[in-house]
Amino acid sequence: MPKVKTSRIKYPEGWELIEPTFRELEGKMREAENDPHDGKRKCEALWPIFKIAHQKSRYVYDLYYRRKEISKDLYEFCLDQGYADSNLIAKWKKPGYERLCCLRCIQPRDHNFGTTCVCRVPKHLREEKVIECVHCGCGGCASGD
Repeated sequence: MPKVKTSRIKYPEGWELIEPTFRELEGKMREAENDPHDGKRKCEALWPIFKIAHQKSRYVYDLYYRRKEISKDLYEFCLDQGYADSNLIAKWKKPGYERLCCLRCIQPRDHNFGTTCVCRVPKHLREEKVIECVHCGCGGCASGD
């Protein structure tokens, strides 16, 4: 007989303060995943999912680094359990990437001419005033805007 998997996770102290927000964002994520994408471009169907994942990561980042309201144990728990993207948070700590929307926007292999995404160009240097990133739908995440 196979072993029964149990999900007995020991939550660190302070989890009860941030759990309602994560439950709400998980509900929004479920809605975004089940939302019909009729009439949308193929890439547009994923934009709401990217935005919610960004919100979750930004929430954890702000609580730990800006407001200092959660402990290091709770922060690491959120990263280990997948509530936040550790690679994206690592980029936010570097100068020039404070408002980065997703990691695909800075990967040169995903773009024409081996550059970064058009949303990383500051607004005053753009020829077109209204643009959106093909990957995540961002309107501009350059830190200098």
